[in-house]
Amino acid sequence: MGGKNPAIVSKNADIEEAAIGIVRSAFGLQGQKCSACSRVYIEKGVYQQALNRIVELTNQMEIGDPTYRSVSLGPVINRNSYKDYQNYIYEMQEANARLLTGGEVLTEGEFGKGYFCAPTIVVDLPLEHRLWKHEMFVPITKVAPVESLDEAMRLANDVDYGLTAGFYGALDEAKWFFENIQAGVNYVNRPQGATTGAWPGYQPFGGWKASGASGKNSGGLYYVPLYMREQIQTLIQKA
Repeated sequence: MGGKNPAIVSKNADIEEAAIGIVRSAFGLQGQKCSACSRVYIEKGVYQQALNRIVELTNQMEIGDPTYRSVSLGPVINRNSYKDYQNYIYEMQEANARLLTGGEVLTEGEFGKGYFCAPTIVVDLPLEHRLWKHEMFVPITKVAPVESLDEAMRLANDVDYGLTAGFYGALDEAKWFFENIQAGVNYVNRPQGATTGAWPGYQPFGGWKASGASGKNSGGLYYVPLYMREQIQTLIQKA
Protein backbone atom coordinates (compact mmCIF):
# COMPACT_ATOMS: atom_id res chain seq x y z
CA MET A 1 0.00 0.00 0.00
CA GLY A 2 2.26 2.78 -1.18
CA GLY A 3 1.20 6.39 -1.02
CA LYS A 4 2.22 9.87 -2.13
CA ASN A 5 -0.38 11.66 -0.10
CA PRO A 6 -1.24 15.32 -0.79
CA ALA A 7 -2.72 18.05 1.33
CA ILE A 8 -4.49 20.98 -0.33
CA VAL A 9 -4.89 24.30 1.51
CA SER A 10 -7.53 26.72 0.28
CA LYS A 11 -7.38 30.49 0.72
CA ASN A 12 -10.41 29.98 2.99
CA ALA A 13 -8.63 27.55 5.31
CA ASP A 14 -8.04 27.88 9.02
CA ILE A 15 -4.26 28.22 8.72
CA GLU A 16 -3.52 27.03 12.25
CA GLU A 17 -5.51 23.82 11.80
CA ALA A 18 -3.91 23.24 8.41
CA ALA A 19 -0.36 23.74 9.65
CA ILE A 20 -0.84 21.49 12.67
CA GLY A 21 -2.44 18.73 10.60
CA ILE A 22 0.21 18.87 7.89
CA VAL A 23 3.13 18.73 10.32
CA ARG A 24 1.61 15.87 12.29
CA SER A 25 0.97 13.80 9.16
CA ALA A 26 4.29 14.66 7.54
CA PHE A 27 6.54 13.82 10.46
CA GLY A 28 4.66 11.46 12.76
CA LEU A 29 6.57 8.17 12.92
CA GLN A 30 9.40 10.01 11.12
CA GLY A 31 7.33 10.02 7.94
CA GLN A 32 7.64 6.23 7.82
CA LYS A 33 4.03 5.40 7.11
CA CYS A 34 2.13 4.88 3.90
CA SER A 35 -0.31 7.67 4.83
CA ALA A 36 2.35 10.34 5.52
CA CYS A 37 1.71 13.79 4.04
CA SER A 38 4.58 14.13 1.60
CA ARG A 39 3.38 17.02 -0.60
CA VAL A 40 1.38 20.17 0.07
CA TYR A 41 -0.31 22.53 -2.38
CA ILE A 42 -1.35 25.93 -1.00
CA GLU A 43 -3.33 28.67 -2.75
CA LYS A 44 -1.12 31.69 -3.29
CA GLY A 45 -3.28 34.05 -1.26
CA VAL A 46 -2.32 32.26 1.97
CA TYR A 47 0.84 30.50 0.83
CA GLN A 48 3.41 32.47 2.80
CA GLN A 49 1.30 32.62 5.94
CA ALA A 50 0.68 28.86 5.91
CA LEU A 51 4.28 28.04 5.01
CA ASN A 52 5.64 30.21 7.82
CA ARG A 53 3.47 28.43 10.36
CA ILE A 54 4.37 24.97 9.02
CA VAL A 55 8.06 25.85 9.34
CA GLU A 56 7.57 27.26 12.83
CA LEU A 57 5.81 24.13 14.07
CA THR A 58 8.39 21.86 12.46
CA ASN A 59 11.23 23.73 14.17
CA GLN A 60 9.50 23.19 17.51
CA MET A 61 9.55 19.40 17.20
CA GLU A 62 11.81 17.59 19.64
CA ILE A 63 14.00 14.80 18.25
CA GLY A 64 15.33 11.99 20.42
CA ASP A 65 14.30 8.86 22.29
CA PRO A 66 10.67 8.24 21.21
CA THR A 67 9.85 6.59 24.54
CA TYR A 68 9.81 10.08 26.09
CA ARG A 69 6.47 11.87 25.88
CA SER A 70 8.04 15.20 24.85
CA VAL A 71 9.80 13.69 21.82
CA SER A 72 8.08 14.01 18.45
CA LEU A 73 10.60 12.21 16.23
CA GLY A 74 12.75 9.18 16.84
CA PRO A 75 15.27 7.61 14.44
CA VAL A 76 14.41 6.17 11.05
CA ILE A 77 14.24 2.41 10.96
CA ASN A 78 17.60 1.39 9.48
CA ARG A 79 20.75 2.40 7.61
CA ASN A 80 19.02 2.10 4.23
CA SER A 81 16.41 4.70 5.19
CA TYR A 82 19.16 6.87 6.68
CA LYS A 83 21.01 6.78 3.35
CA ASP A 84 17.80 7.30 1.37
CA TYR A 85 17.14 10.48 3.33
CA GLN A 86 20.60 11.84 2.54
CA ASN A 87 20.34 10.88 -1.13
CA TYR A 88 16.94 12.58 -1.51
CA ILE A 89 18.27 15.75 0.11
CA TYR A 90 21.22 15.80 -2.26
CA GLU A 91 18.97 15.17 -5.27
CA MET A 92 16.65 18.03 -4.38
CA GLN A 93 19.52 20.42 -3.72
CA GLU A 94 20.92 19.52 -7.14
CA ALA A 95 17.55 20.63 -8.56
CA ASN A 96 17.95 24.02 -6.78
CA ALA A 97 15.26 23.34 -4.19
CA ARG A 98 15.43 25.22 -0.90
CA LEU A 99 15.32 23.48 2.47
CA LEU A 100 13.52 25.60 5.05
CA THR A 101 14.07 23.11 7.88
CA GLY A 102 16.22 20.05 8.40
CA GLY A 103 18.15 18.61 5.49
CA GLU A 104 20.72 16.94 7.70
CA VAL A 105 21.34 13.83 9.74
CA LEU A 106 22.08 14.24 13.44
CA THR A 107 25.20 12.54 14.77
CA GLU A 108 26.38 14.36 17.90
CA GLY A 109 26.00 12.93 21.40
CA GLU A 110 23.06 10.61 21.87
CA PHE A 111 22.11 11.06 18.22
CA GLY A 112 25.18 9.03 17.30
CA LYS A 113 23.42 5.93 18.66
CA GLY A 114 20.71 5.86 16.01
CA TYR A 115 19.69 6.92 12.52
CA PHE A 116 18.33 10.38 13.29
CA CYS A 117 17.15 12.62 10.42
CA ALA A 118 15.90 16.17 10.90
CA PRO A 119 12.33 16.86 9.68
CA THR A 120 12.63 18.66 6.37
CA ILE A 121 10.38 21.18 4.60
CA VAL A 122 11.29 21.67 0.93
CA VAL A 123 10.17 24.49 -1.40
CA ASP A 124 11.04 25.55 -4.95
CA LEU A 125 11.43 21.98 -6.16
CA PRO A 126 10.33 21.98 -9.82
CA LEU A 127 6.89 20.40 -10.11
CA GLU A 128 8.14 18.06 -12.84
CA HIS A 129 10.80 16.61 -10.50
CA ARG A 130 10.41 12.87 -9.89
CA LEU A 131 10.32 13.23 -6.10
CA TRP A 132 6.88 14.85 -6.30
CA LYS A 133 5.65 11.40 -7.34
CA HIS A 134 8.08 9.02 -5.63
CA GLU A 135 7.27 7.63 -2.18
CA MET A 136 10.24 8.42 0.07
CA PHE A 137 9.19 7.05 3.49
CA VAL A 138 11.41 9.48 5.40
CA PRO A 139 10.73 12.82 7.19
CA ILE A 140 10.64 15.06 4.12
CA THR A 141 7.67 16.97 2.74
CA LYS A 142 7.49 19.35 -0.20
CA VAL A 143 5.37 22.50 -0.41
CA ALA A 144 4.30 24.49 -3.48
CA PRO A 145 2.01 27.45 -4.19
CA VAL A 146 -0.85 27.06 -6.68
CA GLU A 147 -2.99 29.58 -8.54
CA SER A 148 -6.26 27.77 -7.87
CA LEU A 149 -7.85 24.76 -6.23
CA ASP A 150 -8.31 23.22 -9.67
CA GLU A 151 -4.56 23.35 -10.23
CA ALA A 152 -3.99 21.83 -6.79
CA MET A 153 -6.40 18.98 -7.55
CA ARG A 154 -4.75 18.27 -10.90
CA LEU A 155 -1.35 18.00 -9.22
CA ALA A 156 -2.73 15.98 -6.32
CA ASN A 157 -4.20 13.37 -8.68
CA ASP A 158 -1.24 13.27 -11.06
CA VAL A 159 0.45 10.29 -9.38
CA ASP A 160 0.19 6.52 -9.60
CA TYR A 161 -0.86 6.29 -5.96
CA GLY A 162 -4.22 7.09 -4.35
CA LEU A 163 -4.11 6.16 -0.68
CA THR A 164 -4.98 9.19 1.49
CA ALA A 165 -5.43 12.94 1.03
CA GLY A 166 -6.32 16.01 3.05
CA PHE A 167 -8.02 19.34 2.46
CA TYR A 168 -8.36 22.56 4.45
CA GLY A 169 -10.94 25.10 3.40
CA ALA A 170 -14.56 26.22 3.56
CA LEU A 171 -17.33 23.71 4.11
CA ASP A 172 -18.82 24.40 0.67
CA GLU A 173 -15.44 23.42 -0.82
CA ALA A 174 -15.40 20.07 0.98
CA LYS A 175 -17.95 18.49 -1.38
CA TRP A 176 -15.82 19.51 -4.38
CA PHE A 177 -12.77 17.94 -2.74
CA PHE A 178 -14.46 14.63 -1.95
CA GLU A 179 -15.94 14.40 -5.45
CA ASN A 180 -12.66 15.04 -7.26
CA ILE A 181 -9.82 13.57 -5.21
CA GLN A 182 -8.54 10.18 -6.35
CA ALA A 183 -7.79 8.52 -3.03
CA GLY A 184 -9.35 5.93 -0.77
CA VAL A 185 -9.24 7.73 2.61
CA ASN A 186 -9.78 11.48 2.75
CA TYR A 187 -9.98 14.14 5.45
CA VAL A 188 -11.24 17.71 5.52
CA ASN A 189 -10.21 20.29 8.15
CA ARG A 190 -8.64 17.70 10.43
CA PRO A 191 -5.97 19.20 12.74
CA GLN A 192 -5.11 15.77 14.17
CA GLY A 193 -3.58 14.84 10.82
CA ALA A 194 -3.99 16.07 7.26
CA THR A 195 -3.67 12.66 5.63
CA THR A 196 -3.32 10.28 8.57
CA GLY A 197 -5.81 8.93 11.06
CA ALA A 198 -7.51 5.67 10.05
CA TRP A 199 -7.29 3.07 12.78
CA PRO A 200 -8.30 -0.64 12.84
CA GLY A 201 -11.77 -1.06 14.27
CA TYR A 202 -12.54 2.64 13.87
CA GLN A 203 -12.28 3.60 10.20
CA PRO A 204 -11.84 1.48 7.04
CA PHE A 205 -8.50 2.03 5.31
CA GLY A 206 -7.50 1.43 1.70
CA GLY A 207 -6.47 3.06 -1.53
CA TRP A 208 -7.15 3.53 -5.21
CA LYS A 209 -4.87 3.09 -8.22
CA ALA A 210 -1.48 1.66 -7.20
CA SER A 211 -2.25 1.99 -3.48
CA GLY A 212 -3.40 -1.56 -2.97
CA ALA A 213 -4.63 -4.28 -5.30
CA SER A 214 -8.42 -4.22 -5.07
CA GLY A 215 -9.64 -0.67 -4.40
CA LYS A 216 -11.57 -2.00 -1.39
CA ASN A 217 -10.87 -0.72 2.12
CA SER A 218 -9.72 -2.97 4.93
CA GLY A 219 -12.54 -2.97 7.47
CA GLY A 220 -15.09 -1.77 4.92
CA LEU A 221 -18.30 -3.39 3.74
CA TYR A 222 -16.69 -5.08 0.74
CA TYR A 223 -13.49 -6.30 2.41
CA VAL A 224 -14.48 -9.78 3.59
CA PRO A 225 -15.93 -10.82 0.18
CA LEU A 226 -12.46 -10.31 -1.31
CA TYR A 227 -11.41 -13.48 0.49
CA MET A 228 -14.34 -15.52 -0.81
CA ARG A 229 -14.82 -17.22 -4.18
CA GLU A 230 -18.00 -17.02 -6.13
CA GLN A 231 -19.39 -20.29 -7.45
CA ILE A 232 -22.30 -20.69 -9.85
CA GLN A 233 -24.10 -24.02 -9.50
CA THR A 234 -26.38 -25.51 -12.16
CA LEU A 235 -28.12 -28.85 -11.58
CA ILE A 236 -30.19 -30.53 -14.29
CA GLN A 237 -32.60 -32.79 -12.49
CA LYS A 238 -34.23 -35.58 -14.47
CA ALA A 239 -37.73 -36.83 -13.71
